[in-house]
Amino acid sequence: MIAETVCSAVSVAGLGIAAVTAYRKRFLAAARIAAYSLVPIGLVMTGVVGWLADTAFSPTAWAGFVVLGGAWLLFTSTRAVERRRGVGTRKERKAAEAAQREAVAPAASAPSLSQASRPAARPAAKPRATGSGEDFSDIEAILKKHGI
Repeated sequence: MIAETVCSAVSVAGLGIAAVTAYRKRFLAAARIAAYSLVPIGLVMTGVVGWLADTAFSPTAWAGFVVLGGAWLLFTSTRAVERRRGVGTRKERKAAEAAQREAVAPAASAPSLSQASRPAARPAAKPRATGSGEDFSDIEAILKKHGI
């Protein structure tokens, strides 16, 4: 009952301020003030204020909020522990890596460019004779595959 009275008084005061503002020929500001001042009376008329007042002074409602808070706390803490430990994610990660390895074809790493967008082919470099006898053919193959 008191909440409804207070909201009604706030609305009447706001409409009075809107009237004074309109008298000063500030119609846009007056319309905005009138809109804000009609919100509390609208909430009273829809019953929201009564519901909020009943909820705010109800021990059962507060106990319900405590239970909801506890449930939220349990949920977030278990998620944090699960992420920290990595429970369940190692198996999923290994399965994803295995599936990725099986799905990728050996020649799939070469970029698939159309003929128009490919750079001009360069002549293959001649292998140099080195005194150390190391074979760089695998490195050359990789460089050729990437167009370098």
